[in-house]
Amino acid sequence: MTSTQPLLFSSLSSKPNPGEDEVELNCWFNEDFKFILLPVSYAIVFILGLGLNAPTLWLFLFRLRPWDATATYMFHLALSDTLYVLSLPTLVYYYAAHNHWPFGTGLCKFIRFLFYWNLYCSVLFLTCISVHRYLGICHPLRSLRWGRPRFARLLCLAVWLVVAGCLVPNLFFVTTSIRGANILCHDTTRPEDFDHYVHFSSAVMGLLFGFPCLVTLVCYGLMARRLYQPLPGAAQSSSRLRSLRTIIVVLTVFAVCFVPFHITRTIYYLARLLGADCHVLNIVNVVYKVTRPLASANSCLDPVLYLFTGDKYRRQLWQLCRRGRHQRPTTASSLALVTLPEDSSSRWALASQDYGSSTTRALHWELKRKEKGLSAGQR
Repeated sequence: MTSTQPLLFSSLSSKPNPGEDEVELNCWFNEDFKFILLPVSYAIVFILGLGLNAPTLWLFLFRLRPWDATATYMFHLALSDTLYVLSLPTLVYYYAAHNHWPFGTGLCKFIRFLFYWNLYCSVLFLTCISVHRYLGICHPLRSLRWGRPRFARLLCLAVWLVVAGCLVPNLFFVTTSIRGANILCHDTTRPEDFDHYVHFSSAVMGLLFGFPCLVTLVCYGLMARRLYQPLPGAAQSSSRLRSLRTIIVVLTVFAVCFVPFHITRTIYYLARLLGADCHVLNIVNVVYKVTRPLASANSCLDPVLYLFTGDKYRRQLWQLCRRGRHQRPTTASSLALVTLPEDSSSRWALASQDYGSSTTRALHWELKRKEKGLSAGQR
């Protein structure tokens, strides 16, 4: 490792504070900005995230039942975000105290584990919503089998367990160490175990972020192409525009929260692994630390998805804010969250409860097309 350049020395204080992840003791990271950026940003995420997700959980539990498949995914997404924001006060204290962790090694492991558990559960729940909407719009008949609420509940349970299982090694890598008068809570691991951690982290990133991100992009690309194609006998409507807005919102969450964090983290890990110059490491480290609050901000942006895509959710939230009278729970149907009359007797009413008006029209016309094909065959 080469020594840091004179220009860099001039930007550091006479007694620089070591970062929790520096490569060698002779490479000091200039992280004074972190002790302001991270406590402030985490405090904002905690306040906004708890203020937005706690009412969301209450609405899903008491005002939007029974749930369809998409409402099930959204509830678990809100639950994941709530669990994460509850862990942020300890990180606010840690970074405000200039990398001093007085809460013990066990809690350090759990808090670091919770960050990545929420991150990747959020990615997978958004992917589940994407696939569910893709089936509802592009394959409405097939979606009747795979879009049932019971299947969604089992899939959500699998997401929690799979992500937790993949992150179990993180509990062994993350630890605390004493550095001067401070007790560090490592975000990755000790410098001597860093090579092994990079291989583990790369595998987890590819499995729990790279592949789901690709699936989401493919699903929304196919959905957008289908939505832009005019349906027989159906005019352009607000439901179609709402579906397109849904695509934009979810892709924005990926682009703002998940993609920058994973790209900068990958570059940072590679720079350390390849023994880059200390000046380069400092630059990469600054960019990586700046994107970490963006990854946490998904806890605040996910409720925006409910507001943009859920008519029923917006109405119930507005009534909650106005402290209106309690109303009977109604069905939370898909991203549109449209409540259907219980006496609907058409053959495709069940599908419309689970996929919204645009999917209902697609299902209706596909059924009519199959009926015409059967009639022609009989003749």
